[in-house]
Amino acid sequence: MDSPRDQFIDGIERQLTRLACDVILDPTPAAVSAAIDALAQALASGDAAELASRIRDIAVTTDAQGLAPVCEALWREWIAEDEVLRDVVALSADAELSGMFVAEALDHLGTIEATLLQLEDTPDDKTLLNDVFRPFHTIKGNAGALGVTTVQALAHQVENLLDRCRSGQHRVGSAEVDVVLKAVDLITAMLIDLSARIAGKPGTPLRNDRLVLVAAVERIIARGPEEPTAQPQTDSLPLSPFVDGAQPIGSKRTDEPKRAAAVRADAGESQASVKVDTRKLDGLVDIVGELVILQSLIYEDPAVKSVSDERFTRNLAQLRRITTDLQRGAMSMRMVPIRQTFQKMARLVRDLSKQSGKQVELTLAGEDTELDRKVVEDINDPLMHMVRNSMDHGLESREGRRAAGKRATGQLSLRAFHQGGSIVIEIADDGAGLNTDRIVAKAIANGLIQPDSALAPADIHQLIFAPGFSTAEQVTEISGRGVGMDVVKRNIQALRGRIDIDTCNGRGATFTITLPLTMAILDGLLVTVGAERFVIPTFAIRESLRPIPSQIHTVQGSPRLIQVRDELLPLVWLSDLFNVSGAVSDPTQGTVVVLEEAGRRISLVVDALIGKQEVVVKSLGAALTGIHGVAGGAILGDGRIGLILDAHGIVKLMDAGALAAA
Repeated sequence: MDSPRDQFIDGIERQLTRLACDVILDPTPAAVSAAIDALAQALASGDAAELASRIRDIAVTTDAQGLAPVCEALWREWIAEDEVLRDVVALSADAELSGMFVAEALDHLGTIEATLLQLEDTPDDKTLLNDVFRPFHTIKGNAGALGVTTVQALAHQVENLLDRCRSGQHRVGSAEVDVVLKAVDLITAMLIDLSARIAGKPGTPLRNDRLVLVAAVERIIARGPEEPTAQPQTDSLPLSPFVDGAQPIGSKRTDEPKRAAAVRADAGESQASVKVDTRKLDGLVDIVGELVILQSLIYEDPAVKSVSDERFTRNLAQLRRITTDLQRGAMSMRMVPIRQTFQKMARLVRDLSKQSGKQVELTLAGEDTELDRKVVEDINDPLMHMVRNSMDHGLESREGRRAAGKRATGQLSLRAFHQGGSIVIEIADDGAGLNTDRIVAKAIANGLIQPDSALAPADIHQLIFAPGFSTAEQVTEISGRGVGMDVVKRNIQALRGRIDIDTCNGRGATFTITLPLTMAILDGLLVTVGAERFVIPTFAIRESLRPIPSQIHTVQGSPRLIQVRDELLPLVWLSDLFNVSGAVSDPTQGTVVVLEEAGRRISLVVDALIGKQEVVVKSLGAALTGIHGVAGGAILGDGRIGLILDAHGIVKLMDAGALAAA
């Protein structure tokens, strides 16, 4: 059967053929063909506004005065049967208003999901129930006002169920929470789909999912006020976007108390906030960054430094203080709490718990910890994959935990906190931990290490981040294919961060992610090598020292190692890595900076340290992307450009140099 779109095109063609005889005095095939092509292109693009414009102009295009009303009638007949297209047309009428509606609705849906997770544990809490009901009511009202009937109808059906729960005609149970969470997922997908269609992108068919969900809500309502069922009949419902291929299974999960209280507090605070387009915010931050660079250039200018006027010096210092405060203010506007990301992980744990049959107690801490908006967005996928791994590989089954003398309920925690100039995110579980012997055996089998390799435990644990590496005995719907952990590490490194592992076989594992607070400003150590200057991120530095001759060890007559307390570290000259001439060759005449990357430590020889300072990170452009050891550039106070080093790339360059020398 032809689609409504094809039927519409066919109908237009038939009408054009008829009008060629009845209306058009001197019909031209080219004009008729042009009209059909124009309509077909507008339909194919999915741009409702463009399609409406084509219909209005079609009479002029074909010189047929009677054609426009016919096209308009066919158009209205078609959209009457295609409810999604009707929504697209309604939202296309006012792009700004539709954007506000979608953004506000998505915010409400996030609030609903967070509150539902708490309501599941305290189903008699009327305040939490009202906190779920009100956002649905708002979404329904706004959707109705804009003519988005599909969202309005689904929200109204869920609102009916929640209203019965509020009035005491129904009890909140696992089935009710499941179906409302599915509604959150589906309305989110519908809003994203509508936004894509308005932008002229292909849509996603969701009508069948919506009908199944509405039927499930109706079944629950029809069940009456009896005690809630433990096994929700929602297997055929659309699935959460956080679980690939997950089918719900009954299980119990305990979340951190008072989650919804924090959500309600946020709702009160939102009255004092203003939503700003992120592009405008990023533009402001860029301008402030340029101002900071210019202020630094002025401050370091020799002509300015030679001025001895006291008032001028005082005004210049005041300008510097104001610029610094402005910079901090602009940076703070980019900072958002990690709460929303943690709440997504809470939903993920709940769904995986149902899928795997494992009982898991999730603890969240530090949800109010703020970091750069881009970091929050980009850390979501790595966190999701690591939580999946903890649930699937880390935490044992209930029977396995009892056999190991543990509680049947597994413990999983997410914690965020500030440490120095960085933010730390910890994912910890009390499961089986990493099996070092199995990792080594798998690494030897994959050719990653030699059988006689003597690696420290930290180096062995880092092998799990190799592409395609997996010690899982079987592939599950959750994980185990050997894909993901290498991507996790790459994503974290792209954020200028690192990931460390602390594990004990049989007692669990803790993955620690260390990230910069912001991607726009870097706290770094400025060093000189020959006539060049480099910026080394402080989070990668463990210490710096001026070595004495007794600390230097030679290999074949050349200094190759340095002893730092009880540890021998390889010596690497930064001048060799970047072909800088005029640098010191004797490490005792320069400075050694000890870097740590993925558990490995190397000592970097530089000429001298200039000092610690914050720099505005600048991209080097598309032509210079992919250069190992360089993360970007910064304009220094004297106007020169300093390259920002990347510890991971430095280690790669060092390894490549060692292989070449061998």
